[in-house]
Amino acid sequence: MLFGVLCFLVVVQVRSEAPPGPPQNIRVDNWLLSWTPATKEEDVTYTVQYSSFDSRVWTDVPACIHISSDSCDVSSTKALGEHGCVMLRVQAEKKRGLTSKPVKACSRHGDSCTPDFSLTAGPGSLTVHLSRNYSLALEHEDHAKYRVYYGKEGEPLKSYKDDVASVTIRELQEGQRYCTKVEYIYFDESVGPPTCTQCEVIPKSKKDSKLTETVVAVVLVSVLLVTFIAYLLIFQRGRIKQWLQPPYQIPDNFLLKPEHHLPISTSIPTEEHWDVISCISPEESRE
Repeated sequence: MLFGVLCFLVVVQVRSEAPPGPPQNIRVDNWLLSWTPATKEEDVTYTVQYSSFDSRVWTDVPACIHISSDSCDVSSTKALGEHGCVMLRVQAEKKRGLTSKPVKACSRHGDSCTPDFSLTAGPGSLTVHLSRNYSLALEHEDHAKYRVYYGKEGEPLKSYKDDVASVTIRELQEGQRYCTKVEYIYFDESVGPPTCTQCEVIPKSKKDSKLTETVVAVVLVSVLLVTFIAYLLIFQRGRIKQWLQPPYQIPDNFLLKPEHHLPISTSIPTEEHWDVISCISPEESRE
């Protein structure tokens, strides 16, 4: 009994000393950062940090340190980053210095720090539509680009390509759902928050669709035909036999009327037939 109580106390202590879960769904919209707590524990607080392109050092946002709410105004960081852009992240904290893994924020809408894009899914491909007309590109030309990430839904996204305009990702699995996100880069470094993830299902090619429709039609016709044949064999067997009998006709003289019957002879008729042959003998010679 005492051993069980000690084990329970150790488990409770270990759980109480475990770091909190990281926040989820961290998004920035018009410089308002919001997130979803991973736990409902009352002693968990949150701290928001920012990083600018030129420093690459994460610094606490003064108005968002050890707060218990799930949102914070980060507009004060706009003046602290080069090009007026910063990257943001949030981490959960407990007493005794236990912190979760920090999670970066994404942007809901495109602006001067985050691209605005749309997706078009085709057979085996996904096109990310991007515009070259944004302030960073106009100011720095080819040194400013888009970085496109992609991956299957539920899997980590990987970098696909850095480009100055729209990008088409090819050789994707048809019928599978793929997700993408995009961010601005300058001299191969991230400038602002990436876009929030967008996903599309890769459609099947028309040829495959027609083949599928043909196979379904053939299977359906076969099932109906087999069902009809089974019905005939089980419930219409008698009619089938009648249909299969050859046609016949009774001759008119098959049945004889009584008056035409031959008289019954008591003698046993013979089955032999003969012909009468006339014999001519020569006349005897006169003496």
